Formats: sequence, structure tokens, C-alpha cells
Amino acid sequence: MNSLTVRMARWSARHPWRAIVGWLVFVVLCLGAGSAVGTHNATTADYRVGEAGRAEAMAAEGHLERRSTEQVLISARSGAFDRSAADAAARDLTARMRRLPEVADVADPQLSKDRSILMVEVALKGEERDAKDKVGALTEQTEAVGKAHPGLLLEETGSPSISKGVDQQRGDDLALSERITLPITLVTLLVVFGSVTMAGVPLLLALSSIAAAVGLSMVASHVSPDAGVGTNVILMIGLAVGVDYTLFHLKREREERARSGGRLSSEALVELAAATSGRAVVVSGLAVVASTATLYLAADVIFSSLATGTIVVVLVAVASSLTALPALLVKLGQRQERRERRRAERGKAPRRTRGDGGGRVWGALLRPASRHPLATLCVSVLALLALVTPLAGLKITEMSRDTHSRDIPAMRVYDRLNEAFPEHRVTHQVVVRADAAHAGEVGAALRELARRAGDDPLFAGASPVRTSADRRISTLELKVPHLGNSEQAYDSLDHLRDDYLPATVGRVAGAEFGVSGDVARYTDYPAHQNGKLPLVLGALLLVTFLMTTYAFRSVVLGVIGVALNLLSAAASLGLLVLVFQGTWAEGLLDFHSTGSIGSRVPLFLFVILFGLSMDYQVFVVSRIQEAVRAGVETRRAVLDGIRRSASVVTSAAVVMTTVFVSFVFLHIIEMKQIGFVLAAAVLLDAFVVRIMILPSAMLLLGEASWWPGRAAVATAAASARTADGRPVVDVR
Repeated sequence: MNSLTVRMARWSARHPWRAIVGWLVFVVLCLGAGSAVGTHNATTADYRVGEAGRAEAMAAEGHLERRSTEQVLISARSGAFDRSAADAAARDLTARMRRLPEVADVADPQLSKDRSILMVEVALKGEERDAKDKVGALTEQTEAVGKAHPGLLLEETGSPSISKGVDQQRGDDLALSERITLPITLVTLLVVFGSVTMAGVPLLLALSSIAAAVGLSMVASHVSPDAGVGTNVILMIGLAVGVDYTLFHLKREREERARSGGRLSSEALVELAAATSGRAVVVSGLAVVASTATLYLAADVIFSSLATGTIVVVLVAVASSLTALPALLVKLGQRQERRERRRAERGKAPRRTRGDGGGRVWGALLRPASRHPLATLCVSVLALLALVTPLAGLKITEMSRDTHSRDIPAMRVYDRLNEAFPEHRVTHQVVVRADAAHAGEVGAALRELARRAGDDPLFAGASPVRTSADRRISTLELKVPHLGNSEQAYDSLDHLRDDYLPATVGRVAGAEFGVSGDVARYTDYPAHQNGKLPLVLGALLLVTFLMTTYAFRSVVLGVIGVALNLLSAAASLGLLVLVFQGTWAEGLLDFHSTGSIGSRVPLFLFVILFGLSMDYQVFVVSRIQEAVRAGVETRRAVLDGIRRSASVVTSAAVVMTTVFVSFVFLHIIEMKQIGFVLAAAVLLDAFVVRIMILPSAMLLLGEASWWPGRAAVATAAASARTADGRPVVDVR
């Protein structure tokens, strides 16, 4: 037993205080390095994809990009609307806003059609992504004018204030998630170990891993920009895998301690655990990393940010299980040994250590697979396929601003703005790039485009044509009186791209053109993702197959691993469609159905689930393979291996499910969907795939499960035994 895993565990076991202090120093250094360099946030340019992205890039080239805007609504606090008082408040507000360094321009006040609301629009300077950090100064002025005119109600909304409200809500939601997750995780671990000290070890290591990963992710953001979701995924994945990896290792150490009956020292027990569960943790961690890395192929800043956060926290969690955990186990084991010696000196019987957790419950759950493997396999697969059927109605859309929670004050004002000023609901920006010599021709074509759109009820007017200083870039903004997530808004974009632009600007020689705006983004992003989907999924399937085949030296198990992961992921996604595309579960899960699934959810599910499923696959099959290497026939090895690993897999699944379910309580609909689908996937994987389908398949295949490596496995371990007759695991 001289693998890297065992050598690291051996060193930590022999120098426990050095290992523990070294781990704490590592965590502090990671946080210090992250704080020193800060986070490099993604810029507006990092989000550009498709035609909308190209149009935005051309507009930015001519300094004609759309500015972030805030709208201030002035209305009567009660009673009749006093127009003269509202005009005075608007003048005061305009003067104050124009003095702010953050403000680029303040438009003339507009009166709503029902003459009950006056609206002042304020344009901000700088990057669209940075606008939310500047909106505080504008809000202060709005509140000041409101206090100066107590008879009027001044309310502010706009993309910057909505983004700021979403960020604040996300922070509050994450705090709530932690308050839910941590106590339930601790209770679960208490049930598993029956000891506060032992239950605290996985939780503390997971939290320290998260802290280190947050610091490292800040450093990594200077290579792969952070899209604002890195911390979210580090908390979600870090707590799940951090506890799981420690749990796998801890349970195996206690199992070996119970089996040895006091004949082995704490250091020897840690080495045994490192040779088995430690290796499984390393393999499963690398599998998660390899699977998650396929997200980079999506060429999307949000997926890249998710991948970076996941990879960093998983690697840190694996490192903690190889360094700090063995040291903690030795110190805890030595303390237990001292207690047992004192008990023996007082003539008391030694306390029993919980063993492998296999028993009658898991024997009963495995009975269908052991007695009727073919029937169990067929019924289980058919049940999961039934859950897959709703996928036929899957509708993927980009979750727009209109889907945000109305608990955000700016969203409630946004609804009032849309009702009072429908022409401000959606704006398409047409951008044209051509030689300066064609500037006049481009301007005429854009004006003709505005005239044609003016005859279309899907549009509600156009702005004047703007041209860059070098006369190469021209823009035209068209207003649409429909919400951004409505069919009419999407139809207006189709008319513009398919009909009006080719018939006008398309006739200008050498002209490049495109349409940007919120609706264009909502359209182009899913199309971009769908184009990358085959590449990412193909790479994911290949990585899963290669990792499983390498881990167990079995092509058959590699194929089974891919098939089972596909089945459980598809079933989970079908369940998500059933719940979130309909309205029947709205009250139960506190959401308003958009009739669709967030565009990022399916791909994120497949990638993360394929990685996390390797935790269970590696841990369960490793236990089976241990027995086979020791000469046990495959049928007995399958049943014993799954029975012995069932309790820890179940405990790990409960912890993961708790973490993911806590995200269902968040307000952001896409995070709700991610939390729900991952929780469902973990439960299906742990209780259906690993307890029903996997053993049934391996029992039916028998010795063929290990093809082409069965002979090598049997020969390698035929004579390998420890001093007390137990098999030594081959950890090559």
C-alpha cells in the first residue's frame, strides 16, 4: 500500500499537528491571496453571444452602445394628481441628477396617457455591468426630492436598481439556505455517527474547504472572469461534496476500527481507510473535475464561472480529505484509545464502535435485485423512463427580467412603469456598420425601416438615427409595447430580422447589421447554447466513460456508468418539466410558472450530475471490486459491497439533498429549478440507480461486469492478505 493517497495519509497520521496547522495556514493564505488580488468580474463584453452580441460590439466600436437607464415615477401620494407640483419635483430631480458624476443625461419628463404619472429617465455613464454599483447615488437624490415634496410619491426602477435588488435578495436567500442546511446536515451526521465530535468533523472540513475555495476562486477569476455566480456554486457544491468526501473516509475508518477490535493503531486504521475510501474520494473528485471542465466548451462566461467555482471547491475538498482529515482522525482515535484504556483500568467493558452499517434494512431493500434481478431491472428502468416522458414538452427560454420576484421593490415599480408607459417595455437596437461613404445611404435605409415598423402594430415608434463620429456606425432604436417575455415581443424581433432589415439595410452594399436588446439576448443565448450542446454532451459522455473505465479497468462498467447517468439525469429533467412548466406546484414550492425551464438548467444538470454520480458509482463499485480482488465471486461481492456501502451512500445522499433542497427556497426561479432538479437527481441516483438498477445489472452480467480486466483482478489479489487474514486492497 504505497500509493500517493496512502503516503499522504501516512505523513499526516504521523505528524497530525503539522498537518492540521498546515491546513489552517493554507485556508488563511487562500483567503488572504483572494482578498489581496480581489475578484475580476465579467464585463459586458464577456456576455456577448450571437447576433445580439455582434450588434452590441459594433455599437460599442462607434460609442453608440445603449446606456443603462433608471426611471423615476412621480405620482400623487393620495388624492388627485397635482401636475404643477409634479413639474416642480421633476425640475428639482433633473437638476440634482445632472450634478451627479455617474449621470450621462437626463431626458425631458414624460406624462402617462392617463395623465396620472410623470416619468423622468436618467442615463448612467460607463459599463452596463457596473451600473448597479452607481445606482445608490441616484436613489439618494430620488429620496431627497420625495422628502422635499411630501405630497408626491417618487419611485425608482430600471435595470441597475433591479440588478442591485436581485443581488441583495440573492444574498439574503443564501443566508437562509445556510440556516436551513447546516443544522439539518449536523443532525444527519449525528444520526450516522452518534457523536457530536465525529459529526462536527465533516462539517468543519467542508466549511474550511469552502473558505479556501472562495479565496482561490478570486485568484482564478483573473484567468476566467467571475459572472457573479461563483460563490453560489461554491457554497452549494462545496458543502455537498465536502461533507460527502469526509463522510466516506470517516465511515471506512470506523468500520476498520470495529473490525480490528483494537488490534490496530489509529495510524494503521487511517492508512487502511486511505487505501480504500481515500482512493475512491480522489477518483470521484477527479471525475467531478473532469466532467465539470466540459462546461468550458460552452464558450459562455456564466458556465465558465460555474465550472471554475466547482472545480476549485472540489479540488480543495479532496485535498482536505487527504491531509487534514487523516490527522484529525488520528487525534480523535488516540483520544478514544485513551478513554478505552481508562475504562479498562476501571474494569468496564469497552464501548462498541459502529461498524459497516450493513444490516437487515439494506438486506430487505436489496432483496428484489438479488432474487429477481431481471424483473427489478425492467421495472426500475421503466419507472425512470416514465419520468423521462415529460421531456417531450420541454421548453427552454432565457429567464428575463420579468421573471424576477416582486418582493424586490424595484420590480413592483417596474410593473407600474410598464402599465403606465407601455412604449418603454422593450427596445430593439438596430446597429449597422458600413464604409463612411455609405453613411447617407445607411441613414436613409434606417429611416425607411422606421417607417415600415411604424405601420406594424407590434412596434410603437422609433428614435432618431444616430451616427458615430467616423460615420461608419449607425443605430436606430425601435420601441415595442409588449413585455419582454411575451410572444408579441419575440414576433417583433422576427419581423425585424427576417423582413424589414433585409428589405432596407440589407440592400446597402457591404453593410453589416444586427439587432441587439433584451429580447434579442433572450433569443440568441439559448440558440448559442443549443449549438454548443452536442459538443459539451459528447465530451461529457466520453469523459465519464474514460474515467469509469480507468477507475475499474472495465469497459462494461464504463458503458453502464454512462447509461445510468443519462437515465437518471433525463428522469430528473423530466420531473423538473412536470413540476415547473405547469402551475399545479406553484403554491407548494412558492413560484410563478413561466411555462418554461431556464436555459442554463439542463446543461448544468447533466454536467454536475454526471460528476456527482461518480461519487456513488466509485464508492459502491470500489467496495464490490475489493471483494472480487479478494477472490469472492461476483454475485456475493455485489450484494455485500452494496449492503456495506448503502448506509454511507444514503447518508451522503441525504446531506446532498438537504443542500440542494435549500436552494428551492430561493426567490430566483432559475436557482429554484437547479436546486430542485439536483435534489431529485441525487435521490433517484442513490435510491433507484444504486440500490435497484446497478446491482440488478451486475448480477445479470456476472463475471462479464469486469471485462476485459477480470482475470487480472483475480490474479492480483489471490494471495494478498494482511496478518489477521483480511485482504489487502490493491491500490495501483
